[in-house]
This record gives sequence, C-alpha cells and structure tokens, in this order.
Amino acid sequence: MSVPSLQLANVCRAFGSGETQVRVLEGADFALMPGEMVALVGPSGAGKSTLLHIAGLLEHADKGEVFIGATATAALDDEARTRLRRHEIGFVYQFHHLMGEFSAIENVVLPQRIAGLSVEEASARARELLGFLGLGHRLEHRPGELSGGEQQRVAIARAVANSPTLLLADEPTGNLDPTTGEHVFTTLQSLVKQSGLAALIATHNLDLARRMDRRVTLKAGQVVDI
Repeated sequence: MSVPSLQLANVCRAFGSGETQVRVLEGADFALMPGEMVALVGPSGAGKSTLLHIAGLLEHADKGEVFIGATATAALDDEARTRLRRHEIGFVYQFHHLMGEFSAIENVVLPQRIAGLSVEEASARARELLGFLGLGHRLEHRPGELSGGEQQRVAIARAVANSPTLLLADEPTGNLDPTTGEHVFTTLQSLVKQSGLAALIATHNLDLARRMDRRVTLKAGQVVDI
C-alpha cells in the first residue's frame, strides 16, 4: 500500500491564551495520497492557511505529528525541516511572488541551483516545465512583461522545479479573472496527474473545488470530508 505524501496525526494548534485562546486545529487527522488533488475549502479565518503552513513545515504544531512521506517531522531541527521542505514540498500562493529582476526561466532555475543542481541541469528542467505549462515562448520575459496567468504558471513551475512529492497551494487562482483562473487550474491539474504529485489546494472557488478528487474543510478543529 502506498505511503501518504502528507499525513497529519492528532495535530493541534492554538493562538492566544486563557479566555482569548482560539483553537484552530484540535486533534486533526488527514492523509493525502500520491496523485491526489484535494480541495481545502471554508470561510476566511477558518484556519486553512494555518493548516497549510503546518503541513508545509513553515509553522510548528503545538501537538501531534506531521509526516512528509514516511518522515516524521515534529522532532526535526530547523535545518532538517528546511532541507525536507526544499526537496519534498512545493508552494504556490495567491500572489506569484516572482523575482521581478529575473526572467521566467531564471525564476525557475534559482530554486534548483539552491538545491545543488548545475546550471545546465536546472536550465533544462526549467525549459521542460515552462514548455509543458505553455510558456516555451516566454522564457526570457520578466514577470512585468507577463500576464497574470502567465506569472502564476511560472510560479507553479518554480514550485515543482525540484520534483517535490507534495504541492501546497493557497488560493492559486484567487487573484485571476475566471477565464485565466480556469487556464491556470487546468494546467495545474494536468501537472499533478502526470507527475503523481499530491496536491492540497485551499480555494474559495467551489466550482474548481468540485472538480478535484475530493473536498475537505475544517470543522471544530478537525479536517472533515465534504
């Protein structure tokens, strides 16, 4: 049986203390399998971003365990968490956060160079990804010369450049018009299915959420299927 790409086991996270304490996650359990694309839906303030940050090792849980593949992460030091994040997890946000002074291909090459790949290897991988995402003719353009949808597709290519096993996306189409958002979602969906990535995508777009493999939400600090 396949090992989940992401598993939360009895994860708790609260903010504040005393009477003002807000319990966002309360013994939350969740598993995401390779090749699975899951929508995380719910109102603003429900804790979706907190869950993504904990799943992506950007934030520590107060209690419980987060597994990335077979690796338990709760006891890892910061260096080990950073290394695991760099090689196993990709992030896509509502705003692309591309480096404006670099071209599309350079934005995708950079994380690979940080991970230790040669310029030649990183450039070849970046060209392949950007070509797959329909940007083969825009490699040398800087973010300011790209449309919003093109910028977001560059951000997706950057997120998966190091061949992660897990992709976490926070409102990846939220800043785009419906037509552009549809295009970005379709390319993201194709990438997930062809590569075997596991993807957890927070979104307010219920039409897109229904097209994913399943939908989950947060209720009383638990991750529950819809």
